[in-house]
Amino acid sequence: MSARVFRVGLTGGIASGKSTAAKFFGALGVPILDSDQIARDVVEPGQPPLERLVERFGASILTADGHLDRPALRDIVFSDPRARADLEALTHPAIGAALEARSATAGGPYQILVIPLLVEKHLGSQVDRVLVVDCDETLQISRLRSRDGSTLEQVRSILDAQASRSTRLKAANDIITNEADMSAVQNQVATLHARYLALAGQPRS
Repeated sequence: MSARVFRVGLTGGIASGKSTAAKFFGALGVPILDSDQIARDVVEPGQPPLERLVERFGASILTADGHLDRPALRDIVFSDPRARADLEALTHPAIGAALEARSATAGGPYQILVIPLLVEKHLGSQVDRVLVVDCDETLQISRLRSRDGSTLEQVRSILDAQASRSTRLKAANDIITNEADMSAVQNQVATLHARYLALAGQPRS
């Protein structure tokens, strides 16, 4: 490993609780670098990735004020594997470059990089540790349906497009189980925080 800050890649299936776990790490003073937020930033109006997306998918993916219409684009790519591959090819290089740039300046005792597709895109080599937030699939489905109002068919298509639960767990160095209340997640984060400080060679505060 290079001299960069120790990095933990936090991942998990949709609606598994990645954001909740990341917030608890953030409350402990750990820099959180969220690839989903970066993905939103790189497709703001005027950014080259958005222009390339319009060239590929047409102006129907834009709102009236020129921003990306995410639901419209999601409807296109989830029904067409080739379209999804094109979307990733047009955006992932910019997301990766922005993530590395922010990591280089974020500092911290160690860093949490929230990367939902870490396992699917085989990005484990870019971090020092892989942390998976895990829950039962039935919980994922109920959370996603209540959160987004998705139909069961839509939820299934989303889950089918992601790595399986078993594949994700096999890639994990550490696991947070999110099937109880938030205090259970917070306690697991506190334990992992001490572990990561030690692995990063940092004094415990």
